[in-house]
Amino acid sequence: MAEEERTNKEDTQASGEAEQTQRRSRPQRGRGRRYSRRPRVCQFCADKTKSLDYKQIDLLKRYVTDQGKIRSRRETGACAKHQRMVAKAVKRARHMALLPFAAERYR
Repeated sequence: MAEEERTNKEDTQASGEAEQTQRRSRPQRGRGRRYSRRPRVCQFCADKTKSLDYKQIDLLKRYVTDQGKIRSRRETGACAKHQRMVAKAVKRARHMALLPFAAERYR
């Protein structure tokens, strides 16, 4: 009977240690408050813009990086419809040589 008690104690201790090691080995998840960005409103929808012209260079420059790449929707906050219009207008402005295809290289 004494042997059964010892084995039961050993089993419970071993299982308790296994649970603790399992807890320790598991990576901690972020329990802090996550940063949530407030949703951006599409500038074109707010202004109720019907069309976007490739000749509006000052407006298009805001949607192009200094390297000449078209900025993403996540960066600009434009809706899908107006982002497509911006991309089309930027490409047309590039073709007409109103916007550069790439940034100038300084040596």
